[in-house]
Amino acid sequence: MTDKKLWRNRKERKEWTRRLQSEDPGLEVVHPHAAGIDVGNGTHYVAVRPDCDPEPVRRFECFTADLHSLADWLKRCGVKTVAMQSTGVYWIPIYEILEERGIQVYLVNARHTKSLPGRKSDVQESQWLLKLHTYGLLNNSFQPPSEIRVLRTYWRQRGEAATCVQRMQKALTQMNVQLANVISDVSGLTGQTIVRSIVAGEHDPWKLAELSDPRIHASREEVAKSLEGNWRPELLFVLQQEVAMYDTYQQRIAECDQKLQKHLASFADTVPLQPTEAEPKRKKTKPAKNAPRFELRTELQRITGVDLTRIDGIDVMVAQTLISEVGLDMSRWKTEAHFSSWLGLCPDNRTSGDKVLARGTRRVVNRAATALRMAAVTLMRSRTYLGAQY
Repeated sequence: MTDKKLWRNRKERKEWTRRLQSEDPGLEVVHPHAAGIDVGNGTHYVAVRPDCDPEPVRRFECFTADLHSLADWLKRCGVKTVAMQSTGVYWIPIYEILEERGIQVYLVNARHTKSLPGRKSDVQESQWLLKLHTYGLLNNSFQPPSEIRVLRTYWRQRGEAATCVQRMQKALTQMNVQLANVISDVSGLTGQTIVRSIVAGEHDPWKLAELSDPRIHASREEVAKSLEGNWRPELLFVLQQEVAMYDTYQQRIAECDQKLQKHLASFADTVPLQPTEAEPKRKKTKPAKNAPRFELRTELQRITGVDLTRIDGIDVMVAQTLISEVGLDMSRWKTEAHFSSWLGLCPDNRTSGDKVLARGTRRVVNRAATALRMAAVTLMRSRTYLGAQY
């Protein structure tokens, strides 16, 4: 181990010596036809190289006509690549317009560009982005193709109904109705039947307990005991509002499923991968209650060429989330390590002098990583995993 470490240090030292003794040890121009955009809520500041235009920095409003004027000016200046920060959602309209014009957009992390000390104006910020991007010092953030972004928008909009169930549960807890402690899901058949009876005016615990499905594990006595609440009128009003909102979201989910099915039908077929060996038939499982009401698994298998649900722990909901967030082209990442780093699942230890100061992963919000974590928990609790353990 010691010899290997010394060899690696000696090799790196020779490489740096060779670079320092070269004729031009400075930075190389990677993107000669570059531009930098400082994205804002009301205005955008755009900087190009001084030899492209007598006025290399210009200010544009955020209206659609101004964004098209911005793109026209960049095309006249011969710009081929643009760097801008991912500021909120303000970058999305200009990103789509530049992408339609054939300009490659580098969406960079703001943390990678703010290391220069001191305060910078909007003009200096756009020039700073231009300089960093010209010498290839900025990494492009991952953005899926436009058709995957459309799919992602429909799928994310579909997941908003879960917030109503959480607020419904909050109102029940404030009334000390401990229904969630005796049934698995408030949004299930038994939970919704009891909640809607409470909203309708029925507050007798025993009459409410009789509405429970015989298949639940809790007895009628336990259900009745959990339904002894204080029934405060303002909380009953909140519960009524959340139930009505939940019904509205269910209708919106059905509309999202129609759009989702129509958009998936526009994807081209993929040649299915031939299995290397005969695969055993899997037992059909009941789809989740929040799954789309069409054959989503068949559609995903058609556009990917493989049935992702055959992987233990991954159901059709997890597979759809992964495709919506990641897309179909895995070559966007060089290796599996790069993909794990983008997900935020790889170690990000803090070290100093070969000493680990802190262990953990990067704090990133990634829906694909969340879906994989849910798949891991499902696999851990599955019979396949338990059978493998024993």
